[in-house]
Amino acid sequence: MNVFDRRFLLSLWPWRATAFVASTVPVGVAAAVPFGVLGLPFLLALTRHEPVWIVPGAGLVVGLGPLVALPLADVERARLRLLGYSVVRSGHRPVSPGSWLRTRYTEAATWREVAYALLLLTAGAVLYSALALVLVLTASWLVAPLAVGDGPVVLGLGAVTTVAEALPYAVAGLVVLLLLPYLVTLTAWAHGAVARAMLGESEELIEVTRSRSRLVDAFEAERTRIERDLHDGAQQRLVSLTLQLGVAKVLLDDETPAAHAVADAHQQAKNLMVEVRELIHGIRPQLLTELGLPDAVRELADRSPVPVAVHASLPGRPAPHVEITAYFVVAEALTNVAKHSNGHTATVTLAREGPTLTVAVSDDGRGGASPDRGTGLTGLADRVAAVGGRLLLSSPDGGPTRLRVELPWN
Repeated sequence: MNVFDRRFLLSLWPWRATAFVASTVPVGVAAAVPFGVLGLPFLLALTRHEPVWIVPGAGLVVGLGPLVALPLADVERARLRLLGYSVVRSGHRPVSPGSWLRTRYTEAATWREVAYALLLLTAGAVLYSALALVLVLTASWLVAPLAVGDGPVVLGLGAVTTVAEALPYAVAGLVVLLLLPYLVTLTAWAHGAVARAMLGESEELIEVTRSRSRLVDAFEAERTRIERDLHDGAQQRLVSLTLQLGVAKVLLDDETPAAHAVADAHQQAKNLMVEVRELIHGIRPQLLTELGLPDAVRELADRSPVPVAVHASLPGRPAPHVEITAYFVVAEALTNVAKHSNGHTATVTLAREGPTLTVAVSDDGRGGASPDRGTGLTGLADRVAAVGGRLLLSSPDGGPTRLRVELPWN
């Protein structure tokens, strides 16, 4: 939509903008009625000079506003297609049975949509009233020469009594009429820009998110392939080599130089086998693949130098890429506890809350953990964000440190 294009007036954009602006009126009226009812205590407070009415008025808007704003936002996203914008709902989590109110009323996206509805009914009403005033004045200026025969005609900026006095207004009305497509289009563009910013994200951003998800899935598939190749290929050959060196060590005389060389090679092979096993475990722990997240986390807790209590209650297994992310969150968090916290105990909690897997790690250490003090937490947050989750951290000086990660179950 380029209003500076010379072919603009011959395109469909003025008509699409006009349709958008015209359809805003019934939509605004439909939204104004319930919000007007909700705002009635405010009006009573103003007319009766009783500020106490403001409290229940605010309670009604906060309590019932989302019930009006959510369907209004869906209508507005559909209307934005008139302007060539494809905006989809974002920031809303899937709702499990019986949790609609709790889920929707605790989402920032819901209150952005409430804010948009209130903005439409206040600033939007002013904007569209100004546009309507321009339309009325333009129409009255154009018909002024025809209306002065019956007496004086008021034209907003003054009154005329003769055709000669009305002609300059008619010329000005003709000029404004030629500019109206641009004015209507700019009004629609401004409205659309605000709606796009507050009601969701564009298809382009959605495609970026989908691309990121595809990259995560591809990375996980490649990780699994490497782990399988190491486990079934290199590790098995290394085990065979270690056994052969062990047999050679037994067959050779212990006092010969060859026996010492074989014994040294045998020991290096055993050390290398341990390193390969650790590498495979770091890529994707076998216990996680076979038994699931709770057992894999308990194994991490058993290996931690700090005593760790694990509370896990999962009614199934999340998606594989979510499971591996949760595992490495716990692994990194427990490593940080052992290295930096000086804590004596730690707790890991795994739970499913509706469509979300929550991972909470806390310790009784000295606190002070911050992404600004190293890249570990930043990298962990990036990894969580890559699968559509979020990381929350509370670590005041003196402790305790609480790390909470929320991941989509699927």
